[in-house]
Amino acid sequence: MDITVLIGSITLFVMSIFLGFELITKVPATLHTPLMSGANAISGISIVGALLGANVAYEGGDTVVSGILAFVALVLAMINVVGGFAVTNRMLNMIAGKKRGGQ
Repeated sequence: MDITVLIGSITLFVMSIFLGFELITKVPATLHTPLMSGANAISGISIVGALLGANVAYEGGDTVVSGILAFVALVLAMINVVGGFAVTNRMLNMIAGKKRGGQ
């Protein structure tokens, strides 16, 4: 790999970390649930990509490194999806409970 491509990739990665941190810290609490749902959709796309990566690793015969990376990506994306849905469900139940109690 060319050193300029590596430096560019690392710079892009670091800048995306800073941008993500700034965006997340500026989100008000009322927008947290819709953003969580969007993050779940993105993780769903990651799950599909990990499954495709596992299939390519299986068919290509290189199951050691590619298969392990695809499995790790699948597990982490599933943890994110399940946790995100649990948090979203809990927040929606809390909102529904307040509406029922106030009427």
